[in-house]
Amino acid sequence: MAAGFSLKDQLFNPAKVARLGREIHAAWPAFDAALFERRVCARLPELELKARIAWIAAVLDEMLPPRFDHAAEVIEAALPDPLDPALTDNDFGEFIYAPYGEVAVLRGLEEHRDRLLELLEAITQRFSMEYAIRPVLNRWPDAGFARMQAWAGHGNYHVRRLASEGARPRLPWGIGLRGDPLRGLLILDALHGDPTRYVTRSVANHLNDVARIDPEAALARVAAWRRAERQSPAELAWMTSHALRGLVKAGHPGALGVLGFDPGAEVACRIDMLTPEAAIGGTLAFDVTLEAGTELPVLVDWLMEFPAGGGRRGPKVFKLKKTVVAPGQPVAAQVRYRLKGDATTFRLRPGPHAVAVQVNGRVLARAPFALG
Repeated sequence: MAAGFSLKDQLFNPAKVARLGREIHAAWPAFDAALFERRVCARLPELELKARIAWIAAVLDEMLPPRFDHAAEVIEAALPDPLDPALTDNDFGEFIYAPYGEVAVLRGLEEHRDRLLELLEAITQRFSMEYAIRPVLNRWPDAGFARMQAWAGHGNYHVRRLASEGARPRLPWGIGLRGDPLRGLLILDALHGDPTRYVTRSVANHLNDVARIDPEAALARVAAWRRAERQSPAELAWMTSHALRGLVKAGHPGALGVLGFDPGAEVACRIDMLTPEAAIGGTLAFDVTLEAGTELPVLVDWLMEFPAGGGRRGPKVFKLKKTVVAPGQPVAAQVRYRLKGDATTFRLRPGPHAVAVQVNGRVLARAPFALG
């Protein structure tokens, strides 16, 4: 990423704020687009990304018509054309429309539930409303999930994706959902055969969330979808692998078996540690060799094991190789890993460490190294 790049400035900047104001003014001439732009932009430099969404929503709340039904009509009329229906993936929409969802929930959650759901259905065809729908599911779980189930059959794939993504038990950066975390499985049953990757990726991510809570429920769903034969074999295989990735990293025998990897496979593994002493900011280097007496499919991960203490709960798992090992044909792999001092997912500290190699869910070899 280029030096000086600012995601918040790319997504929320004066030009986009001005455009939003013009669109609202065109739909409702009483809206003072110039005042809206001045008020919003006065605070943009001091705010981070999520705070910018909340601030724009707050200004909209003050400047849109006071009655919710009128404000909803203005928002709908101000929306641009829906996202291209001919696309099937990676068309998330523009963040500048996220504040519409925030102000809609703020205004409509308590007394205008059904109209609010209609409005979120319209907005999500321009920008995903997966975060805005979650307060609705907490406040009105029965009506909210019933609408999501209906959305699973919607003609627009962005609405179908919202049905899955909005109900994820562990949606990143989303507020937590109260109630049964497996309630969304019925929605996934309706969506697992969807023809668009944008939707099936959400289904797989949703099922991965479920697998972290109830592995057997996730495995049972995968088995049921295979029997149903509503999805192409190739896409269902991709979805299964993506949905069970957390269980695979944890070495869950059932998940590995579903993917065709025998957790009890007899494989010999050797680690040749090339950097027994490594430094933060330097490179960790080691080679791996696998051998077997029979032909076997193998899924190989490597693990970084940290010093005891420091609040760590377990090793960090990295993918290494998916291949077949055969008699007389050793499989070799190299790991060259930069030991970043500013990693975002974990912090490195000097001390004794180790690497391990996991084959089909079992740790078969381990080698120490010192981090300085």
